[in-house]
Amino acid sequence: MEEEPAVMPGDEDEPVGPKKSELWSRLGWSMIRAVYDALPEFQVRRLEGMGIGPFLRLEELTPDVALIQALKERWDTECQAFLFPWGHMVPMLEDVVRITGLRVDGQAVTGTTYTSYQEPVERLLELEAEYLARLTEDARSVLAEEEGEAADRDLRRFLILVIGKLILGTRGDPVGCRCLPLLEDLSSVGNYAWGAALLAHLFDSLGTSSRETGVAGFFPLLQVWAYYHLPSLGRGVARQRDAVPLLQHWRFCRDERSLRRQVTMIHDALDTIPFGHVQWTPYVGESDAAQP
Repeated sequence: MEEEPAVMPGDEDEPVGPKKSELWSRLGWSMIRAVYDALPEFQVRRLEGMGIGPFLRLEELTPDVALIQALKERWDTECQAFLFPWGHMVPMLEDVVRITGLRVDGQAVTGTTYTSYQEPVERLLELEAEYLARLTEDARSVLAEEEGEAADRDLRRFLILVIGKLILGTRGDPVGCRCLPLLEDLSSVGNYAWGAALLAHLFDSLGTSSRETGVAGFFPLLQVWAYYHLPSLGRGVARQRDAVPLLQHWRFCRDERSLRRQVTMIHDALDTIPFGHVQWTPYVGESDAAQP
């Protein structure tokens, strides 16, 4: 996948380019997974200790664009929940931990918002112009093989991509750096409730205009949540039933009809689903011990 080098603009008045709180990268889920697979074993162990390992091992899920758009059009901004004929429903923290494997307890992902993140980017990441290009071409050649300051920088660079492109993803290429101060002390990264932050960010994205297609943030959570709670829609196909996190249970059942036609059909189905066909407790029978 093509990607652009990280850039930090020098002038806030520039009409184009990323803001000072952002990097730019077209690095997607599959490439982030490829970089993860190239990490030295000691870095993988550090990510496991942070509780992020199961999330990083998830296989990419083909987006069910029609389902996501239909759900977005059902979002009630006042109640912060989906409005269905039988009442309101919303993904919960249990859904997050079971579907993604991210922890939902711990310290809140919060802090001070700065007008510019150029200083922490330069100090903590020390990004060279061609770093991301070389990372995607041959990750093993640019990653430090031994523990030390260089390895810490590698891990921060990787984590800011994971957070900025997946957990708190935005539309397009920008990668937000607002969480970078939380990565200064790598030993504390695992103390944060990244799963709760993912859910809050997704809710915030759903509150945008329904005329905007797509959802910023980790849309697979929303997609798999619907597969579990609204199975009569028939949008997902079960696979790997013993895999955890539960996102790996599913794949998208491809539909060749037009997007608008699919969205209309989903709305029609949601309007006629009997109350008894809604799965309110879909995880009954799932082993808690098997969860990450």
